[in-house]
Amino acid sequence: MKRLSLLLACTAISSALISAPTLAQNANQPAETGRANAPNQKPAFENQTRAPQPASIPKIATEVVAEGLPHLWAMEFLPDGRMLVTAKQGAMHIISEEGEAGPAIAGVPKVAFGGQGGLLDVALAPDYATSGMIFFSFSEPRQDGNGTSVASAKLVADDNGGGKLENVNVIFRQTPAYDGRSHFGSRLTFGPANELYVTVGERSDREPRVQAQELGSGLGKVFRIDMNGKALPDNPFVNTEGAQPEIWSLGHRNMQSAALDGQGRLWTVEHGPRGGDELNRPEPGKNYGWPEVTYGVEYSGSAVGKGITENAQTEQPVYYWDPVIGPSGMAFYDGDAIPEWKNAFLVGGLVSQGVVVLHMDGDRVAHEERVPLDARIRDVKVGPDGAVYAVTEQRGGGQSTIIKLTKT
Repeated sequence: MKRLSLLLACTAISSALISAPTLAQNANQPAETGRANAPNQKPAFENQTRAPQPASIPKIATEVVAEGLPHLWAMEFLPDGRMLVTAKQGAMHIISEEGEAGPAIAGVPKVAFGGQGGLLDVALAPDYATSGMIFFSFSEPRQDGNGTSVASAKLVADDNGGGKLENVNVIFRQTPAYDGRSHFGSRLTFGPANELYVTVGERSDREPRVQAQELGSGLGKVFRIDMNGKALPDNPFVNTEGAQPEIWSLGHRNMQSAALDGQGRLWTVEHGPRGGDELNRPEPGKNYGWPEVTYGVEYSGSAVGKGITENAQTEQPVYYWDPVIGPSGMAFYDGDAIPEWKNAFLVGGLVSQGVVVLHMDGDRVAHEERVPLDARIRDVKVGPDGAVYAVTEQRGGGQSTIIKLTKT
């Protein structure tokens, strides 16, 4: 298996080691210095965007632990240290501790592969050690189009490094369906009471995306369900006529990042328009604005809707990026191997091609640092050893690699 000892400093695109004086010069300066896509838009409060870099930035070593993999979308550590991964075209594999991919796991349902669609996230049930149950999201082909769905199954591994899914059951379907290839989301995150948060997209096109503001539609929402796919009785809209009872929050664009913080609260990062990627802490019943209130502009450069960034009915993002990082995969760092990152959020960047580290002060971002990896990062996980693991992808498909990040 190929091993790399490349040393990366978190504030440079170069792979060369950066000296302490250079780090000191960059301290308290923003990691992002590129030209804004929406330069006339101003943040609502200090450090809502372009937060300064921290004074202490660790030097990070990277090591390839698995390569030559199919185009991956997500990974999850199994209790024995192996990794369960999802390949976008519709396969699951178990990656051995030696970095070898086993045969495709049997029983994965058909996915609507194409564009941004395919087999998406995977999460272990809270009682996986005894039940063997997993949950996964995928773009499901339907008679009237496609949509993001969530299924549960029992993972039964075999002696050849593969296995099968038993009792596959689609427990939740985002509705309405739409005949499109974009903005499926999605991430799956279990809360402290075994509730399952499901993030989805609003399907991108102008016609469906307005439904992110509609409680009768499942587009552009965070859902909160039990392990059978049912709405929790204390969800905010269970008694609202015409509303989908599974909805937790609304007004989202395309959420491909989700993680719990140290208090067990859900945080998400969503793809925004040009100059509008944003970090949120979705709260029950609250509206996060899209597509009526947002930072950033359309891909054409024109204003989104009326071009407003705030109103009294919608929530401000905790943080936003202009230009965008292209967020995907997210983890809360609670390990000890990289103490400078303790209690920080780690966000994979597709466009920024690295890991973005958000150091928090309460519920606000205090500092932002960048770990350049010269690769599109699709998922980020904290391993049982406290190291950080990042899944890369090639634009348009191709092979993926899993990289381990440690402090030198």
